[in-house]
Amino acid sequence: MVDPMDDDPKHYCGVVAMALDVRAAPELKRALRVMQHRGQEAAGIAVSDKGSLSYLRGAGLVHEVLGGKEFDSLKGCVGIGHVRYATTGTSCSDNAQPIVVTSAAGDVALGHNGDIVNSAKLRSKYQSDGWAFLTTTDSEIIVRILANELKQGADPVKAIRSTMKLLDGAYSLVIMIGNRVFGVRDPLGFRPLCLGKLSRGYCLASESAVFDILQGEFIRDILPGEVIEITTDSYSSSRTARPSSRAHCMFEWVYFARPDSVIDGREVYEVRKIIGKILAREHPVDADVVIPVPDSGRAHALGFAIGSGIPYDEGLMKNRYIERTFIMPEQLQREEGVSIKLNPIRSTIKDKRVVVVDDSIVRGTTLRKIVQMLRRGGAREIHVRIGCPPVVAPCYYGVDMKTREQFIANNKTMPEIAEYLTADSLGYISLKGLEEALNIPENDLCLACLNGEYPTNVPGEKMRFQRKLDI
Repeated sequence: MVDPMDDDPKHYCGVVAMALDVRAAPELKRALRVMQHRGQEAAGIAVSDKGSLSYLRGAGLVHEVLGGKEFDSLKGCVGIGHVRYATTGTSCSDNAQPIVVTSAAGDVALGHNGDIVNSAKLRSKYQSDGWAFLTTTDSEIIVRILANELKQGADPVKAIRSTMKLLDGAYSLVIMIGNRVFGVRDPLGFRPLCLGKLSRGYCLASESAVFDILQGEFIRDILPGEVIEITTDSYSSSRTARPSSRAHCMFEWVYFARPDSVIDGREVYEVRKIIGKILAREHPVDADVVIPVPDSGRAHALGFAIGSGIPYDEGLMKNRYIERTFIMPEQLQREEGVSIKLNPIRSTIKDKRVVVVDDSIVRGTTLRKIVQMLRRGGAREIHVRIGCPPVVAPCYYGVDMKTREQFIANNKTMPEIAEYLTADSLGYISLKGLEEALNIPENDLCLACLNGEYPTNVPGEKMRFQRKLDI
């Protein structure tokens, strides 16, 4: 399923794991609904009842997939869950997660957030060894390797560590082996994963907002390279040698995560407001009102209003009752879908000089429709401000931005982009401004889509700190 407002980057997934002293399925479902924004194509949970594993998964939103008699039959106090947006592997029910396989140590279930850069190479190797894969996902490669490492009587943590040594890329994993539940974060920490305490046990989740809404307590982020096991009343962890730098995805703060989540020590909402303030400092403008593109641009716009002294108001009404739309293969259909989701509030914008703030631009097609919509609504001037630097390079770590041709910033100059958007002016936050807002050292961020320098070895791409590209 594709949202007609498809100009924003699409994220891979959200994961959750629980070890409780009550039935886990209802709480896993609630947690996945909190993280529905991280993936709307498929959902699923797997639970273990004294080592006997059962699962329910399929294409659709959480409340569509997890219900009925099948859901009611899922017993067990430990389990994992997943919501999916496809970046590696096609979007279909067969690729829904958690993925479940059998090993010498019992059933294994896995949910994955991220992308494995060397997945094609691994798939080819193991297929030549006679392995047959049932899905097109890189997640199946991970769980099949793990199952192979789980010899009879093997230590699960050692098996997980052996698997990690073969993986190159981004992965935050939740894993259930028999009746034991683990969380794993890759050594560079691309994707978020955090630990929380609930009233009836412990929980791992992609975002801390899960613990708030389930009336629990956020404990801490899982560290890059850490393997953590949770039980009903405790947790334990081990960690690989820490690399000299990290690679936290900047898009988590700019766009992906819920504003009420805390990612690697920074509250998302506060970061977005600071981005807006810096954006106002870097690209000032004489205007009458600041409005957001709802919902993701709201905190950025509020920060811009605070930083500029220009009043903030709502200028676009979003139809919140369209949860998803059918696949729209033609660009014209997708653009027409914008008018179904958004409508201008004329009293806010009529005869006004308007600053419209959004989180990012990929293609620019949707924002162009929004600017034109505001002009039809009576805006006298429209000044576009963007809370992310220009996206110029593909992401190989779990964001659906795969080709340079799709990025408008690669094909047009800044004045040309403004002209394409039909805006009176255009301003992006600078890379230095973004780093200032995040207050995280540049060497601990993945900025590859902004500067073309990758934290891991991607064939044909420049590695971070590399002086010369060797192809």
